[in-house]
Amino acid sequence: MAHTECCDSNKTISLTIDGTDVQVPAGTTILDAARKLGIKIPTLCWLEKISTTGACRVCAVHVEGVERPMTACNTPVKEGIKVTTQSPELEKIRKKTMELMLVNHPLDCPVCDAAGECDLQDTCYGLGVAKQEYAADLERLQIRYDWSLLESDPNRCILCEKCVKVCREITGVGAIETQSCGDRAVVETVSGKPLDCDFCGNCIAACPTGTLISKPFKFAGRPWSFEVKNGICGFCSSGCQIEYHLQNGKVARVTSDDSTYNNGNLCINGRFGYSAFNTAERLTQPLIKGVDGQQKPASWDAALSTAVSATKEIIAKYGAAAVAGIGSPRVTNEESFLFAKLIKEAVGSANLDSEARLGYAQAQELQAKLIGMTGATKSMDALEKAGCIIVLGSDLKAESAGFGYRAIKAATKRDARLVIASARPTSLDKFANSSLRYKAGSEGFVALGLAKAAISQNKAVAAEGLEAFKQSVAGTSFDQIQAATGLTEADFADAVSFINGQVAVMYGFEFIRSVDAAAAVTGALNLAILTAADLYPIDEKNNTQGMLDMGVVPGAGGKDLFGIIDGIEKGEIHCLYVMGSDLLQLPNRSRVAAALQKLECLVVLDLFPTATARLADVLLPAAAAPEKAGSFTSTDNRTQSFTAAATAPGEARPDYIILGDLYARLSGGAVPSLAALQQEIAPVVKKQLEAPVLAFTAPQAHAAGSMTLLIAPFLRHNGSYTSWSANNLLVAAEAVLLLGEADAARLALKEGDPVTVTAAGTSVTLPVQLCAGIPAGLAVAPTHFPGSGISALMVKSAASFTVTLAKG
Repeated sequence: MAHTECCDSNKTISLTIDGTDVQVPAGTTILDAARKLGIKIPTLCWLEKISTTGACRVCAVHVEGVERPMTACNTPVKEGIKVTTQSPELEKIRKKTMELMLVNHPLDCPVCDAAGECDLQDTCYGLGVAKQEYAADLERLQIRYDWSLLESDPNRCILCEKCVKVCREITGVGAIETQSCGDRAVVETVSGKPLDCDFCGNCIAACPTGTLISKPFKFAGRPWSFEVKNGICGFCSSGCQIEYHLQNGKVARVTSDDSTYNNGNLCINGRFGYSAFNTAERLTQPLIKGVDGQQKPASWDAALSTAVSATKEIIAKYGAAAVAGIGSPRVTNEESFLFAKLIKEAVGSANLDSEARLGYAQAQELQAKLIGMTGATKSMDALEKAGCIIVLGSDLKAESAGFGYRAIKAATKRDARLVIASARPTSLDKFANSSLRYKAGSEGFVALGLAKAAISQNKAVAAEGLEAFKQSVAGTSFDQIQAATGLTEADFADAVSFINGQVAVMYGFEFIRSVDAAAAVTGALNLAILTAADLYPIDEKNNTQGMLDMGVVPGAGGKDLFGIIDGIEKGEIHCLYVMGSDLLQLPNRSRVAAALQKLECLVVLDLFPTATARLADVLLPAAAAPEKAGSFTSTDNRTQSFTAAATAPGEARPDYIILGDLYARLSGGAVPSLAALQQEIAPVVKKQLEAPVLAFTAPQAHAAGSMTLLIAPFLRHNGSYTSWSANNLLVAAEAVLLLGEADAARLALKEGDPVTVTAAGTSVTLPVQLCAGIPAGLAVAPTHFPGSGISALMVKSAASFTVTLAKG
C-alpha cells in the first residue's frame, strides 16, 4: 500500500463509505479505501507511488461527527467512521477550491503543451468549473528556459509537490524543492542555478499541469494527434515498459504509465534517448565498397548477393572456419537466435561471440557453474522486499536505472540496509548505511574481505563446500586485504553487520570488468551463497542476457571474440559478419582496426555509420528497437515481447528480415518467419537455481601505478547508442575526465582544463571535471563516446589500468 501511516497494518478496520461497508488494513487512507469500492474522489496532488502531501484540498470528504471537511488522500481510516464522498456541499467546496486555484493560474490552454493531458484541466471539466469568479493583481514569475531538456513555467504551478517528491523519493536526486511560502512559493532548483540532475523527466510525467514540459517535445503537437503504441525500452537492462508517441511514423516522445512493471519510472535514456532513432546520421540504404575503396549505394538484392557470394567463395577456398560472426546485445532474442543459426548452421562455423566476452559472458559461465543458472535468481521487484542490499562495483542508476530505483525504494520506503562497494562515488551513496571505497582493481580482495567478515560474524549459512571454503579464506589475512583494497577489517565488519533478513547481492561493471574478474565475480557469487542471498548481475545494455540465452557464444572448438581477432591477424579468418557492434570500441583499437582491414569480406548490419561500419565491404542498414517486433530479456530473466511501432528510415530493415534473407541464400532453405523463430526459441531457455556450491578463487594482487584510470558507464548515457542522441548530448556532450580535488591540485588543474592521459604508448586529451569523493590516485572516464579515443588506451578488457596524466 502506498500511504500507510500506521505500523500495525495487520489490523483490519471497518468503515462505511457512501453507505457501503468496507474493511481495509489499518493505516489505509480514506482515498485508498474509496478506491477499493470503485468510488472516485478527485485529486490533483495525490500520486500513488509517492508520499501524500494534502496540498490541493480537492479530495475533500465529510466524516460523520467531524465539523470540517477532511482531505481523503492523507486521512487514515478509523474504526466505524462513516464517510461521505459526494454531496452538494462537497461539490461546492471542490468547485470553490478549483476557482481559487485558478486565480493564480494563467488560462493559456491554447498554447500550453499540457492541454489535452492536463489533470488541472480535466478536474475543472469534471467539477464543472466553467467560469472564474475571483481575480487578483498578479506578478508573473520568470519562466526557466535555461534548464536542459526541461522547461519550467512557475506561473502554471499549483504547488502540488508531486515533482519534488518524485525527484526525491523515486529517483533519489532531490534537485528541486518548494522555496519560500504563501504567494511567493515556487518550485525551484535547490541552488537556484539551472537544473543539474539525472534528467530522467519523471518530474514531467508527474506534473498535473504544464509547469514542467519536455523541451524536445514542445509544440510538437497535441497529444490526441499522436499514435501511441506500447513497447519495451531498448536501452538499459531494466526492461522498462514504455509508450511510443508516433508522428509520421517516427518516435516523437516516450512515456510510461504508472501501471507498468516499472511504475512509470524512466531514466534519461528511456525518456529522451529516442532522438537517436531520428538522427539524420541513420543508415538508410545498403552500401557496397567499390574497387576504389569507397562505399556506394546499392539495391538490397545486390548487397545481399555480394555478401553471400563472397562468403561462399571464402568457404570454398578456406573452409567454413574462415568465417566468423560477432553479435549484439541491442537486437532482439529472435534476431540473436537467427544470427547464431546463420553462422553455426548456414555457414557451418563455430566462430561466434559478442562484446559480452569483455566480462559478462564469463561471469554467467561462473554463475552457471556455482549456482546452476544465469541472470538474476529473482525478478527486479523482489529487491523491494530485501532486508539488506549489497551492491558490488556498480553505479546502479548509470548501468541499469530500474534496478537503482528499486534499491532506493527498498532503502527509503522499506528501511532496507544498503551496503555499497565501489572504487568511485555512485549515485546511491547518499542512501548507503556502509560505503566501501576500495582501490580500483582490488575487487577480488573486496569480495574476500566481505566473505571473511560474514563468516566471523556468523552471518554465513550452511552451504556445500563451506568448511573447505573457510580454510581457503583463512589463508588470506585482513592485513593482506587492506594492503590491496585500502579497507580495514573494521570496514568489512561494519558492512557485514547490516546483513539482516533477506539479502540481495548485486554485482556490476567494476567486478565484471575487473583486472581480476575471475576472483571478483566468484567472490560475489560466494558472498551470495554464504548469505543465502538473491543474486543480481547488472549489465548496461538491454539484451545481453537474451543474446547469451540465444546461443551467441562460440560453438565447440570455435573462437571467441579475442580468438576471432587473433584469427584474422593470423590469416585464419577471412570473412566476418558484425551485427550492431562497433569493434573499434574494443581494447587495442589500433590492432582491431588493422585486423579488420585484412579481411576479404566484412559484412556489417547497423543503425549508424560507426567506425566499424565505415570499414564494411557490405553495409546493411538495420531497424531500431521501436521499428521492429520481437522480445528482449532483462538481466533478471524477464522476457517481454513487443510489436513494431515506428517506421524504419529509408530502406532500413529489421535485422531478422536481413538475417532471414542471408540464411536462406546461404543454406538454400526457406526464409525463417518471425513466428517460426518465436516458436523455436520458446523452449531454449530453462533456468532453475540448483544447489549452490562455494568455490574459492584466490584474488591476485597487481602492481598499480601512482594513477589509475577507471573507464565506466556514466549517468545520462547508455553505451555508445546515446552518443547519437541529440537529447542526451544536450546534457552530456563529450567525454570528460573525473578527478578528485587532491589530484587536480597536484597537477594544477581546474574545471575544464585539458589533461592528457597516456597508457600503452597512446595518449588522449580530455577536459577535467572535478568530482567530490573520487580518491587520490584515481581518474574516471566514460565508456560512451567513440570519438574520444578512450578505448585506444586499453590493452585488455579490464576497466581499470595504470596511466599517466599531464596538464594540457
